[in-house]
Amino acid sequence: MPYPILPVAGQQGWDFASAGDGDAFAAGVARRLDQALAERRLWNIHGLIVLRDGQRIIERYFEGPDRARGVGDIGTVRFSAETPHDLRSCSKSIVALLYGIALAQGKVPAPEAPLLAAFPEYPDLASPERARLTVQHALTMTMGTDWDESSLPYSDPRNSETAMDNAADRYRYILERAIVDTPGAHWTYCGGATALLARLIAKGSGKPLHDFAREHLFDPLGLGPTQWATGTDGEPFAASGARMVLRDFARIGMMMLSGGRADGRQIVPADWITRCTTPAVSADELRRYGYQWFLLDIGFGKPRGWAVGRLERMWMAQGEGGQRLFIIPALQLLIAVTAGNYERDDQGIPPTRVLREIVLAGVE
Repeated sequence: MPYPILPVAGQQGWDFASAGDGDAFAAGVARRLDQALAERRLWNIHGLIVLRDGQRIIERYFEGPDRARGVGDIGTVRFSAETPHDLRSCSKSIVALLYGIALAQGKVPAPEAPLLAAFPEYPDLASPERARLTVQHALTMTMGTDWDESSLPYSDPRNSETAMDNAADRYRYILERAIVDTPGAHWTYCGGATALLARLIAKGSGKPLHDFAREHLFDPLGLGPTQWATGTDGEPFAASGARMVLRDFARIGMMMLSGGRADGRQIVPADWITRCTTPAVSADELRRYGYQWFLLDIGFGKPRGWAVGRLERMWMAQGEGGQRLFIIPALQLLIAVTAGNYERDDQGIPPTRVLREIVLAGVE
């Protein structure tokens, strides 16, 4: 279904109007947040921004231990609006937006194009099985290759993404994985798929991934300083290396809500935003997956009998440690969260409580 488009004004500075002192929704969010913190129902949250109808409902920062991709522990940090933070796997969703920009510029293959044909530097990998792979299979993480970065921690060298980072040639490592399932049939979480998309952007544009991102996405949005961590081989951690302040992360979400527009400019093609946020495959019982974005129907409001009060589609960028960008277009609602709960089994609880118990609890 089509969603309303909200103009994003003043991208060169943080001038989203704050909700007024009498705004009941904003007051309720603040009250429930303070209560959850007092009851220790949230832990190691680093930052939170909630926007609704382009108005800033709340913006809070905290103190806690943190890590940086490719660096490790960086100690206890007192976070503020000027403190950069890892986005971890939310980087994947940004790579998808960059791919759409590069596609509109004619610099990368279309989703329907054969994937291996875009990597002629590996002629020895050609096979009838790999010939069936398309770029879309990488975009939707349905390549069907032997890849496991979910059952093993990233500290384990057997984890597929860790093994990719340690390989002499990360792109050969990804492409030479055995095909164990029909491409397009099932979803398997795969940072290698994102790495291939980023490599195609760099090859087609002639620019490193971060340079392309700065020129065609970050600078047009008026973002401040950003980083994209790289491995010892100099190649970017495409799937998990983006780093920026929370306000700039929220700006990317506002651009999404505006159909790819900001400051009167079309930054990402509107039809590409639609493709990113259209379900292509089921990720699990609740989540579906588009082009590097998670999608799910979220319930809220007063229940009626056995049913939730209301169901709406939500777009989600999700990163290890509790990084989240929740976007509910029908409500013009955006929630950006950063956190430091890396490699914890309960890392998903704090951002989920922010979404359901703190923000959506106040939406009728």
